[in-house]
Amino acid sequence: MQEPAVAAIRTVSHDLPVSAEFEVFMANGWAATPLPADIRLPVAGLAEARRAKLSARFPGERLIVPAGEFKVRSNDCDHRFRPHSAYAWLTGLTGEDQAGHVLVLEPDGPHRHEAVLYVRPRSPRAGEEFYRDRRYGEFWVGRRPDLAEAERMTGVRCAHRGEYDRLPPGRDASGDGELAAALSELRLVKDAWEVEQLQLAVDHTTAGFEDVVRALPRALAHPRGERWIEGVFGLRARAEGNGPGYETIAASGAHACVLHWIRNDGRLDPRELLLLDAGVETDTLYTADITRTLPLSGRFSPVQRQVYGLVLAAQDAGMAALKPGASFRDFHRAGMRVIAEGLAEWGVLKSAEGDFHRRYTLCSSGHMLGLDVHDCAQARADAYLDGVLEEGQVLTVEPGLYLQPDDETLPAELRGIGVRIEDDLVITADGARLMSHALPRTPDAVEAWMGELLEG
Repeated sequence: MQEPAVAAIRTVSHDLPVSAEFEVFMANGWAATPLPADIRLPVAGLAEARRAKLSARFPGERLIVPAGEFKVRSNDCDHRFRPHSAYAWLTGLTGEDQAGHVLVLEPDGPHRHEAVLYVRPRSPRAGEEFYRDRRYGEFWVGRRPDLAEAERMTGVRCAHRGEYDRLPPGRDASGDGELAAALSELRLVKDAWEVEQLQLAVDHTTAGFEDVVRALPRALAHPRGERWIEGVFGLRARAEGNGPGYETIAASGAHACVLHWIRNDGRLDPRELLLLDAGVETDTLYTADITRTLPLSGRFSPVQRQVYGLVLAAQDAGMAALKPGASFRDFHRAGMRVIAEGLAEWGVLKSAEGDFHRRYTLCSSGHMLGLDVHDCAQARADAYLDGVLEEGQVLTVEPGLYLQPDDETLPAELRGIGVRIEDDLVITADGARLMSHALPRTPDAVEAWMGELLEG
């Protein structure tokens, strides 16, 4: 049998060639270092059931789900690799060593498929890869399983990645819209294990928010306090999980009116608010997504409390609309009704009717949550945005008010205030459970919580 193709070794131009004698020396004298015999992934059985659901949707078709490839950050440095969420969901494999790997569901009769994982196995000692290849070599990036070990981990037949290149084409999730939509729709309802992982992500995120409050005195003293906040949360995310599930938003003052403020280079002013939107991603790649808007002095001013109170009322209305069978859009509509009525009461709007409130709130009030922060985004509208809620779905409720600093339709005292409150919930048989209940939401509770952490 022809030896599978091996990718060219990635070295740099100033590496010196090695002698034949050195190659022989490096190929010998290594002890056996097998992985433990019992290395099966805890999620392997769930992954098998997930593959069966996908198989049923595409009888007789070859289905290709790549993990993805490395992306260059600069010159010979890659971004940290994270496998594609659909690949992780179908295999249980979540590590940085999955770059370039591909899951293929091969038709095995008209109504079933055989799963085959095409992987780059452990570097053999008879060759240069293990000590010279800076992208894949074991001495550079760590040990990968060999083919037998990968099969024991996953319960899936494994083959060398080089063999994949000789396969006929099939439906590829990276470019086939129908397959991508099916994978998103199958992930809309979480199983019990997934809900546990999401709760773990929420719990770690709660700890990260507590870390941030404790760090506020040092952050307030730093010329780029927003970045100090980002770093404090990032430490918790890396210590407890894979890292932040998305770029942390640490937005103080008017920066909170920029929906995706990730520059995080501003100074903190104790007279202003801090909008912190952050989530820890677990090692299994499930992420939380929580936002709190905190008074940097520890106390809301009257106008800050006024804005915060309206957003909180909108979130309460949105949460109350969550239940199986409700339209997905119901909770957004409920929250926006409260926002529009509040703006009208303040005199900012002449009437709560119409869509003029959108000038001040800008975006939707929530989304599905899971392996991706905006989970299942490729699902068809009738299954998601225009669909109904089901028990086991996990989503965020996150209304906000973004009162731009240069908006002359607003009273001067409101300009430059941005408030968002975001929580994670799982749909239950008769409503929804607040997964992020450990973080306070009401202004009084936020102030008391901050005071206890800062005094401690």
